[in-house]
Amino acid sequence: MQLDPLPLPAVQDSPAASSALRKVDKLNRAAERRWKDKLIIETALSRSLVSFQANKGRAVYRWFKYKEAFSAEMVEYFLNRYKISKGVLIDPFAGSGTALFAAGAFGMKAEGIELLPIGQTVIATKQLIDWEIRQQDVERVALWLQEQPWKNHAVVKPINELRITRGAYPKETVVAMGRFLGASEQESQHVKTVLLFALLCVLESISYTRKDGQYLRWDYRSGRRIGKKVFDKGEILSFDKAITMKLQEIVTDLRSAEMPEDLFKPLRARTEIALHSGSCLNILPQLAAGTYDCLITSPPYCNRYDYTRTYALELALLGVDEEGLLKLRQEMLSCTVENRAKDLLAMNPNWKSAIESADRHKLLQSILEYLESEKELDLLNNDGIPRMVRGYFYEMACVIAECARILKPGAPLIMVNDNVRYQGASVSVDIILTEIAERLGFTAEQILVLPNGKGNSSQQMGAHGREPLRKCVYVWRKA
Repeated sequence: MQLDPLPLPAVQDSPAASSALRKVDKLNRAAERRWKDKLIIETALSRSLVSFQANKGRAVYRWFKYKEAFSAEMVEYFLNRYKISKGVLIDPFAGSGTALFAAGAFGMKAEGIELLPIGQTVIATKQLIDWEIRQQDVERVALWLQEQPWKNHAVVKPINELRITRGAYPKETVVAMGRFLGASEQESQHVKTVLLFALLCVLESISYTRKDGQYLRWDYRSGRRIGKKVFDKGEILSFDKAITMKLQEIVTDLRSAEMPEDLFKPLRARTEIALHSGSCLNILPQLAAGTYDCLITSPPYCNRYDYTRTYALELALLGVDEEGLLKLRQEMLSCTVENRAKDLLAMNPNWKSAIESADRHKLLQSILEYLESEKELDLLNNDGIPRMVRGYFYEMACVIAECARILKPGAPLIMVNDNVRYQGASVSVDIILTEIAERLGFTAEQILVLPNGKGNSSQQMGAHGREPLRKCVYVWRKA
């Protein structure tokens, strides 16, 4: 089903309705008309399929709630749809490794790139379970579930804090976490790895915080208030309750009837995964040209989400310090207002054509012009928005150029992404990135649109009216 271009909001006579915004609106309308035949509503795609929600019923995948992940079912859907069952898949924004492990279950090799230590740890733990864990390790974890040896352990390991995580747990929870880590030191490396992973899985549920995209929201009981509204996250689990529930889930999955056949044997035979730790802007140029048979990914969206803040509890427990946190934030793809501009040509002179493709994109440049004009008028709620949007598209252009370089001719690239809106201007991320991709070595097959678009932020709706935003899966092929 083809998508009719969405009616853009009428431009009113106000400072926000400048000539620059009128230009954005006009170019957006033209772009939607230009892509009408390839903007296809895909009824088979649901929001749960392209998010973590569909992983909640899956053994192993469900253990760690990585909210930004897509589902294993989505990966399987596209591998089946395009009859991909061999070769090497790559995901340059690997996250918790969903695409890698789902492709591995199809018998493919897989490579991923991931910057954040929490994603690296989740992937490494899943690899350990696929390749190395033994039945005796599972039984040892089960013994922890039954006997709870941390309760009376004498050694209390200190829990690392960052400025943005200070006071995140009740005092008794911090002590229990320290005892748990202290007791785990006596275990084998395999068991200790699973226990640490279990602890990482429950941090949010035992804390005063909740992940909320741009930052951590703090429950009123913490005594730390961010924002004007009082936030009550509901039940804050005790450490013992949360960790026993998670250990029960892990042990149940590993002991389940299908696991000896489904986990311990076939996955060891067919899941061959390599993970590159770091930024894809640094690692992609190091990979050999024309190597990969498929790419499935979901990059950070251009939505101001700061993953170094939302995953701060996990990063702190993994030993990231203040300096390391700032470094991670700047190495991320520009998706938050705190990202400084990157000198892309200094990073890689070969990206000249990618940068020129963004320079020449009229819709993108009209959006940047409008946002800069609103900044000059002091009308933006954060002056970093124009820099972030510019950085996002220019960096994504470089990522796309590298993806074109490393994929084999005819290989598909499948990408999940959302459109956004700033200061009343619709940012057609799907069309802009697709048109840049066509200049850099891809042919666009389709832009598959979810039947139900997501709403723009309440702040945007209040100031500029409600406008559904497309959530899409792009399907491109290496020319």
